[in-house]
Amino acid sequence: MAAQVRQWRTGTVGAAVVTVLGLTLTACGGAKVGDDSAGSGSPGKCGTFNLAVNPWVGYEADAAVVAYVAQKDLGCTVKKKDLKEEIAWQGFGTGEVDTVLENWGHDDLKKKYITQQKTAVSAGSTGNKGIIGWYVPPWLAKAHPDITDWKNLNKYASEFRTSESGGKGQLLDGDPSYVTNDAALVTNLKLDFKVVYAGSETALIQSFRKAEKNREWVIGYFYEPQWFLSEVPLVKVNLPAYTTGCDADAAKIACDYPVYDLDKIVSVKFAKSGSPAYRLVKNFTWTNDDQNTVAKYIAVDKMSPEAAAKKWVEANRDKVDAWLK
Repeated sequence: MAAQVRQWRTGTVGAAVVTVLGLTLTACGGAKVGDDSAGSGSPGKCGTFNLAVNPWVGYEADAAVVAYVAQKDLGCTVKKKDLKEEIAWQGFGTGEVDTVLENWGHDDLKKKYITQQKTAVSAGSTGNKGIIGWYVPPWLAKAHPDITDWKNLNKYASEFRTSESGGKGQLLDGDPSYVTNDAALVTNLKLDFKVVYAGSETALIQSFRKAEKNREWVIGYFYEPQWFLSEVPLVKVNLPAYTTGCDADAAKIACDYPVYDLDKIVSVKFAKSGSPAYRLVKNFTWTNDDQNTVAKYIAVDKMSPEAAAKKWVEANRDKVDAWLK
């Protein structure tokens, strides 16, 4: 989800990342990393549109709507590829990935793939504003109002202990591939906590849902836009204020996350292809509420991504028509 922040995304990915070019990872619809059909349509025709899908439901909502419009309005053959962030970026240079729809900062990846390798370019903002931080369930913030100030967290550390946190308070993170500065923050703010990964967005949400229902002590990583906040209005903990450059050295970070202007990244080949799918991606913008609506259709109402997209598109035809101009 973010740049240096999710050290997984840039650091935890580890060996899996460096082997991407040789992998044949099965993706949505049977597509595989290694397919060389990206953006292969002639100018003015769509052809095949290879769309990376990163592992959180907000991104899945983006991809569902863009894929639906590309198929129904432009006649594209859309191949969705389930890939974690850095792996998806590696596909720009090989023609295996045309588009990443929701980039959470990732200045490191921009430097590598846009500035140095020159295989990718930005296609502008999605319109979404991304917020990452530490959150507690509403009952806990109400019972202990001072817990929303990071300076008071050590006072409560023992309440957050679990079998996985080794005698320290547990700070619950999500998918290890997400952008996260949390381990550095715990160290540099001298907090008696240990980062423990829930393993997925779904597991993280369920932990917060259960904590609110049963009045359990949970503090963890979370983010906006996210449909779940309309169900359980988690309360953000105030970390030291973000200032420009305070996160320049990943090992020394002791400040909150910035507000991310989420943007779209495309391959240079795709940007120059003349494909109407590129124009769609470039023009695609919507709000946090738009994304949360579609994400809720998928995650809560259990609609298929295509059905969720269809419902939203039919209710927002004016916005879609603006993307197609």
